[in-house]
Amino acid sequence: MSDTVEAVKAAKSASVRLAALGTETKDSALKAMASALDANRAEILSANASDMAAAEGKLSKEMLKRLLVTDAKIDEMIASLESVISCEDPVGRTMDSVIMDDGLTMYQVRCPIGLIGIVFESRPDVIPQIMSLCLKSGNAVCFKGGSEALNSNRTLFRILRDAAASAGVPAEGFVLLESREDISEILELDKYIDLLIPRGSYSFVRYIQDNTRIPVLGHAAGICHVYVDAEADMKKALDVALDSKIQYPAVCNAAEKLLVDEKVAPYFLPRIVDLYVSNGVEVRIQDGLQKYLVGFDVKVASEDDWYAEYDDLIIAVRTVKGVEEAVDFINSHGSHHSEAIITENRQTFDYFMRNVDSADILLNASTRFADGYRLGLGAEIGISTGKIHARGPMGMEGLMIYKYVVIGDGHVVKDYSGPGARKYKHIHTDAKYGE
Repeated sequence: MSDTVEAVKAAKSASVRLAALGTETKDSALKAMASALDANRAEILSANASDMAAAEGKLSKEMLKRLLVTDAKIDEMIASLESVISCEDPVGRTMDSVIMDDGLTMYQVRCPIGLIGIVFESRPDVIPQIMSLCLKSGNAVCFKGGSEALNSNRTLFRILRDAAASAGVPAEGFVLLESREDISEILELDKYIDLLIPRGSYSFVRYIQDNTRIPVLGHAAGICHVYVDAEADMKKALDVALDSKIQYPAVCNAAEKLLVDEKVAPYFLPRIVDLYVSNGVEVRIQDGLQKYLVGFDVKVASEDDWYAEYDDLIIAVRTVKGVEEAVDFINSHGSHHSEAIITENRQTFDYFMRNVDSADILLNASTRFADGYRLGLGAEIGISTGKIHARGPMGMEGLMIYKYVVIGDGHVVKDYSGPGARKYKHIHTDAKYGE
């Protein structure tokens, strides 16, 4: 048995002990982890500097942005840990209770999934985000990061794992795998890994989804839209359309397409394109919109542009004949991730909300708010565009499942079948397991 399998097997065993940890122990560990990040800033930044130097000229600009760790990013890591501390412990929470009969009660109780596998590219900040969420939710976790972040990942993982262990958390419940062969080996470990969450490029996520029997939760693309309605407040529209694109263009919740109602196009298009161009955004427009953009350096979009995820300062722009056409376009060209509408008409928003088939719908707000931390989920385990188990930005709820607990007093099923059988009551109550 290889070292990888041995480590994953040990983590699976430790997941049972992690599931049984009390809230006080978990929160103490999270506080120790936050303090350790703050105390070891110099070591973290030095490790990341080594990775950045090795990656220079080998990675794209977008991947380098994801790889970079700064003091500000360490501050964000610490804030994320503190946010998880403030979250209610989900383990053991009663979701439903049913009186089946006198003395016979069913409780639906939240419990951890078990061992979570995280396979990711470039972003070292994935480690504190996900380790904190897994710890609070009682899950073990196995990380496999890209070789481009080897030093950053190794340093962050060691600091966080040791801090958690000092507070009484089983260290073997956290595993960092580093060799190139580990990914292919991980994908075959469906006996031990309960859920796999890939984070990275479209091709990377698709590869993971297509090459494992382990259930995969995630998204393969982030093709997000902003739709400016005929009844939009123009200042709000300009602010949101700009922020959605430029605030952090290399991430999956950045806007890639701008749809504008043709009634406001003459006013809105030159103003938003002026803002885009002055902020370094390459604008690719639907053929025919040149009449609104005389003097601007824009390109005509190809058919492929309407399906593209750029992860860069590029946006494709077109007009539509109202909200119905906008919805149809989003559903047929998007990736079911995050879509924003700018309008002052609540009925129009309601139509958009009900009919757009995406995980996140935003009214008069940037697509960049589609994030676990910003939504108050503590931190983010990932984003799912599927419809099974969890959807959208996933906090701890994406790491939880449930079990049914039935409390009886010598009850047997034969008493409920045949002539004169007892009848089930099936009364839903607010009773909590253990109370």
